[in-house]
Amino acid sequence: MAKNDLLGGSLWDNYSAKVADRMDNPVYQGEITEAEAEAMNAKLIVADWGAESCGDAVRLYWAVDKDNDKIVKASFKSFGCGTAIASSDMMVELCLGKTVDEAIQITNLDVEKALRDNPDTPAVPPQKMHCSVMAYDVIKQAAAIFKGVEKGILDDDEMVCECARVTLKTIQEVIRINDLTSVEQITDYTKAGAFCKSCIKPGGHEKKKFYLEDILKETRAQMEIEAAQKREVPFAERSTFQKMRMIENFFEAEIKPLLHKDGGDVEILDIKENGADTVVSISYKGACMGCSSALTGTLSFIEQGLKDKVDASISVSVE
Repeated sequence: MAKNDLLGGSLWDNYSAKVADRMDNPVYQGEITEAEAEAMNAKLIVADWGAESCGDAVRLYWAVDKDNDKIVKASFKSFGCGTAIASSDMMVELCLGKTVDEAIQITNLDVEKALRDNPDTPAVPPQKMHCSVMAYDVIKQAAAIFKGVEKGILDDDEMVCECARVTLKTIQEVIRINDLTSVEQITDYTKAGAFCKSCIKPGGHEKKKFYLEDILKETRAQMEIEAAQKREVPFAERSTFQKMRMIENFFEAEIKPLLHKDGGDVEILDIKENGADTVVSISYKGACMGCSSALTGTLSFIEQGLKDKVDASISVSVE
């Protein structure tokens, strides 16, 4: 296919030389027969996939070694535009020599980057990124056939950005983990919305089930609800029972283990609220009963611990 048959004028400048070459001179176009696969001690896998957004389709052939699951030979047939041909050709090249499980990890972004003339310049214009999505999907389809499962089982989640192959779950997790507040940040972190931009908001060239603007708004709202639920309720606003449990937990975790080491113990007799203050009445047990520091150092240690770890309004008295 001559480049002038595909594009006109300066638009050709948006395509890398590698893309142009593979459009006209694909290396791996063709098919693999059962006899060829058998001669290599390989299982033949034939997978078909089509892109609804542009009408392109691709058929992928794998010859998978029966002993180690490596793809020893691969080829394709593509029915569609030049970009789809170039992407399929590079996709096949990336599959070769990999195991099926390794090939599943290849994405259309890997294919696009491999087609670049230099690392910083995209190989195709943003609106053509969707043409390489078939490379990702047909690999998943081939792997599913090889494993004897439905392709959906190998798909991680609902796809939001078809161009960058970014799922709903990934976007939600990235927003949460990095506390993102804008669509631009989502794009920086995931590449979602960086290409055809249809997934950013309604009105693009392709209607989507999910849009980044809505995902961001809904995820941030849920984060705020969860933060409010986890917010530490001030000691003064807690019920008497909750206060008692907090104080008891402190004694069990911090005080009693230390006293037990020297044969002593302590018992909480009562917890009373005196205005804004909380008074904890205790009684010493065991070795603590005759200890000279029970009413000085030990008492001070217990009270200060409660003030630091539970609430500054707490005081301790010994019965």
